[in-house]
Amino acid sequence: MSAGLRAHSAALLLDTKCTLGEGATWCAETGRFYWTDIEGARLWRYDPSEGGSTSWRMPERLATFALCANPRYLLLGLATHLAFFDLATGETQRIADVEPGLNTRVNDGRCDRQGRFVFGTKDEGSPLQAVGGFYRLNHDLSLERLPLPAPAISNSIAFSPDGATMYYCDSPTREIRVCDYRADGSIANDRVFTTLTDATGEPDGSTIDRDGGLWNAQWGGRRVVRYGPDGVETERVDVPTAQPSCVAFGGPPSGLPAQGFVELDTLYITSARIDLDASALASDSHAGGVFIATPGRQGLPEPVFQGAPA
Repeated sequence: MSAGLRAHSAALLLDTKCTLGEGATWCAETGRFYWTDIEGARLWRYDPSEGGSTSWRMPERLATFALCANPRYLLLGLATHLAFFDLATGETQRIADVEPGLNTRVNDGRCDRQGRFVFGTKDEGSPLQAVGGFYRLNHDLSLERLPLPAPAISNSIAFSPDGATMYYCDSPTREIRVCDYRADGSIANDRVFTTLTDATGEPDGSTIDRDGGLWNAQWGGRRVVRYGPDGVETERVDVPTAQPSCVAFGGPPSGLPAQGFVELDTLYITSARIDLDASALASDSHAGGVFIATPGRQGLPEPVFQGAPA
């Protein structure tokens, strides 16, 4: 890290030991934090007002998800398809298959400011190839492919506060890209936003703060990095685990009522223990946990999907 940049540290909140924790999402309406263990095929929820967590077994690996306008539901990005999930009954309603016939699965996703779900896929083959895609699920539940380069591992999907800019990446390239994103859904001016300069780490999940800064979890780098709207690093959070995976701004982690949070000033960070051998885990025993930091910035409420189950 360059001299003069603001440095912060994260601490363990929940030692959940997820195999592949991902999808950090704060629900501003209920004051709860959601995330997924992809390889564990399990959805998690933490309620700060109760100090406890709940989880649901998923029908297949849950890669990403979104809050819905109807708070009873979540939109699920399962490995092979999209579905609605009823939090009250645990039932799922299938929406659409994703890349049938390809050896890929759904990966990262976020809603745009218009309430449409934008997500990407990743190659499941070896060696990795850039054969996936980026897609958008519209309000009417129609699915369209976006005119963006095919990724090997899609990640870092996020939108500027005004919704006019979309961020995304193909993790192995170690670049985060950006494009103009218009209200009608059209995309233009795709370009490089920033390139990772550290010797270790790949860009993973991202979120945006109220000032338009992009916070990116850097897999294998033990860090979360904030980039200003110009792509220049301004701040860094040291995370005491090897594989931070996704970030979200939320309310305080304990001690306050569930509703009414205004200051989304706590950074929640998911992590993973996949691919860490016994020796690595011996010195990284909290890998797969959820970590938090208070970097002195405020986030934005997560956009919710505006489509609805039939």
